[in-house]
Amino acid sequence: MKTVNSANTSLVPARLNIAEDRLEPAGGRRGKNFKKTIKTCAATSAAFVLCVVGLSLMTKNASAAPFETLKSLLDNDSETLQIIMILTAITLIPTMLIMLTGFTRIVIVLSIVRNALGLQNMPPNTVIIGLAIFITYFVMSPVLTEINDTAYKPYIDNEIEFSEFAEKAMDPLRDFMLKQTYEEDLSFFSNLSKLDPGTALEDIPDSVVIASFVTSELKHAFAIGFFIYIPFIVIDMIVASTLMAMGMMMLPPAMLSMPFKILLFVLVDGWRMTIGTIINSF
Repeated sequence: MKTVNSANTSLVPARLNIAEDRLEPAGGRRGKNFKKTIKTCAATSAAFVLCVVGLSLMTKNASAAPFETLKSLLDNDSETLQIIMILTAITLIPTMLIMLTGFTRIVIVLSIVRNALGLQNMPPNTVIIGLAIFITYFVMSPVLTEINDTAYKPYIDNEIEFSEFAEKAMDPLRDFMLKQTYEEDLSFFSNLSKLDPGTALEDIPDSVVIASFVTSELKHAFAIGFFIYIPFIVIDMIVASTLMAMGMMMLPPAMLSMPFKILLFVLVDGWRMTIGTIINSF
């Protein structure tokens, strides 16, 4: 009995402590949490300031590195400038592929064919772009061969300078672009650039030739796409009128006309005809 009473009396202070913790006002707890938050923020701010000061001291000696690099580039270092120009040309290759070749016309026509069939993502964009790139390579092969023979090989053999290489490489591209450019577009951009009406083709700036060529390519592409669209529009009209005559107006005509479009396209070997039309248009 005595042991039990002593145990009970030893548990009483612990219960009283728990009760006191429970009865502690909420304001005191909030004050403690607020103090902890302030201490944490102060420690974080101090660590951030120390990091900034350390980085500034470490980079103080290296601050002159960009100026030294720029000075070395601006000196008469031809090899460094050639490397920079080559890297710049590499980044401009996609733009040159689109603007200086027949890629624009080809990819637009292929996209129009896909839309005329009523297919949203078949063939996928990757297939369309890949096919357009290889057709572009097929069309531009004579031009690339001439550039290789007249400009690239002499430059690699150190027979000509880079400036002469750029001029000789641009000449076949100019001839190709001028052959595919409408006279109206060339005259339009020549007037905008305030060139004399009697200016020879050799004296027209490259900027005028490229802008005229791209505009003409868009015209060529949409003209070909218009004629490709006609048979598919006829199929849509036939299917729509048939559904209306049968009283099935709630059924979408595009859903039924798509199989007939694909069947017609396969029977006439549409891809071969489309690609042949594109290549023969150059």
